[in-house]
Amino acid sequence: MTQPQVQPGPPAAPPAGRRPRRRWRRWLLLPVWLLLLTVAQVAVLRFVDPPFSSFMAIRQVDAWRAGEGDFRVAYAWRDLDDMAPSLPVALIAAEDQNFATHSGFDLEAIEQARERNARGGRLRGGSTISQQVAKNLFLWQGSGVASRWARKGLESWYTVLVELLWPKRRILEVYANVAEFGDGVYGAQAAARTYFGRDASALTHAQSARLAAVLPSPKRYSAAQPGPYVQRRTRTIERNMRQIGGPAYLERLD
Repeated sequence: MTQPQVQPGPPAAPPAGRRPRRRWRRWLLLPVWLLLLTVAQVAVLRFVDPPFSSFMAIRQVDAWRAGEGDFRVAYAWRDLDDMAPSLPVALIAAEDQNFATHSGFDLEAIEQARERNARGGRLRGGSTISQQVAKNLFLWQGSGVASRWARKGLESWYTVLVELLWPKRRILEVYANVAEFGDGVYGAQAAARTYFGRDASALTHAQSARLAAVLPSPKRYSAAQPGPYVQRRTRTIERNMRQIGGPAYLERLD
């Protein structure tokens, strides 16, 4: 007697909870991939000169949105050895005199800035050159509270990576090339051409100090037409340049 053939039924459904677990696994892997991406970014830029920074890109897009079709960011890379030594020394004297010895964060400078700001007067931050490289190169200027806190967290992470993966000379070299010295004017070479009509290699001590004097507010203060504050700060920076040892300070970064 012929046995009736049994038609195969649909495949058994996966046990309950398997698919959600797979989705959760993907979500858990996302931070790992983001972490690896940031590490790769910083590792590559140790050897590759950045063609632009996030601040440059944002400024250019803002100009286009405002209908400034002719606006172009001024930027031209120069190796540290192709700049006048007075410029990187001026940046250190103005922004971060403990640059050679700290590991990305200068807690003493942060505390001094907090106390000075509490007394009133002109506000100053305690950010190191390493922190400013992390912010200018990879991030944005936060406007809302949530945006500022998110940026600060990422800035700290990128600062750690920069200090771990780059030598100090590379950090200083990148900062001298991506720092904004005026609206849309980025880096030593563009600043030297724009304000003094010369190459970055030909900057004098006074010119280097004046460029450093407009930081960190290059849209508020002018290197081309320095007011009383920039003139006073320029003299202070020149004095600090001598106190830290002048170009000999750069030998401590090797």
